[in-house]
Amino acid sequence: MAYLSVLLSTDSKHAIMSSPTPLPIGDLSQISHIPTSILASQKQEAPKVDGFWSSNPIFSYLNNVYSNVADHRASLNLVNPGTIENLTAEVSRSVFLNQYFFTGLRADLNKAFSINPAFQTSHTFSIGSQSIPPYAFSALYATESFFAQGNIDNDFSLSGRLNYSWDKANVSKATLQIAKGQPTMVQLEQDYQANDFSLNLKALNPSFLDDGKFSGVAVASILQSITPKLAIGLETVYSAQPSMPGDAAVSYVARYNNANWIATAQLQAQGSLIASFYRKIADNVEAGLETQLSTQLIPTAAGVQPVFEGVTTLGAKYEYRQSVFRGQIDSNGKVSSFLERRVLPTVSVIFCGEIDQIKAASKIGVGLTFETAGSEQLALMQQGLIDANGNPVPGAPQM
Repeated sequence: MAYLSVLLSTDSKHAIMSSPTPLPIGDLSQISHIPTSILASQKQEAPKVDGFWSSNPIFSYLNNVYSNVADHRASLNLVNPGTIENLTAEVSRSVFLNQYFFTGLRADLNKAFSINPAFQTSHTFSIGSQSIPPYAFSALYATESFFAQGNIDNDFSLSGRLNYSWDKANVSKATLQIAKGQPTMVQLEQDYQANDFSLNLKALNPSFLDDGKFSGVAVASILQSITPKLAIGLETVYSAQPSMPGDAAVSYVARYNNANWIATAQLQAQGSLIASFYRKIADNVEAGLETQLSTQLIPTAAGVQPVFEGVTTLGAKYEYRQSVFRGQIDSNGKVSSFLERRVLPTVSVIFCGEIDQIKAASKIGVGLTFETAGSEQLALMQQGLIDANGNPVPGAPQM
């Protein structure tokens, strides 16, 4: 199955404050009365500013403290740790096959019309699947700073998302889902990626129509690097419903990245603990391990009795030139596998299966993916004959 990932970034230059062009968020170099120390933290060269900021003892002291902290952080050589949402992406999205598994028969017809900007459509047909509708149509459009994707199925269930990159650090996101028999879902999100930390704010179905009070779900998370390899963070979730008091919960996370292996831990507010380990064994072999421990309080005749539950999943990914294989096994007795094989430059065959040893049940799925191009150049790129610039690929067959 073909997947398209788009990097949303922009590196545009902005005019000075006298210009009608709006000032980009996070760029303090255009404001003349900001002190020099703050400009230094933005890695901009500016002349020394005298006046209120340097003569006032309170602001002068705060300015010195800010400069010392900024200089100390710069000396640590910290890097951006990523987001909490992608904390275990190497294990859950790359190695494990949960997001790729399906049952029944499936066929995907993908057509790419252009690359820059990227425009692609897809038709999906399915039989005998409980998670995939019989028919679904999707379209994708993306540029360097804008990304839009929409999906609609045979029941007229609609979903879509929009991403807009204001600059390298700020990305605004919106997600809409209208499904038959389910409540409408709207999610608004803002990402801020700094040099050594990531901040994310999101709101799910926000509303202020109930006497001006907030209802919905609000989530705020931050992940901060404290060493070049270790990052810690927390996530706060606030949920409120109309005519009901709100409820808040806090989760704590940690991530250690040692280049070829990554370890993460999450302590969730419900009392569950999730730990994962990722290892890149070779250039084409990856492995992942995840353990989930949870506690539940079950009422009994004698009172309340705590019940501990846990599951451990071990998976591996083998990536070859024409195929990708994923396999995993968990402590509940489930064995799963996923194989994607490219039989032709534009045709791929997909096979996945699962056996539940305890329940004596099995699942199987078979699919085909066809890729077509809207131009001759795109067709040659899909066949691996030329690169994105139209140059012949070394070692490829002669056209």
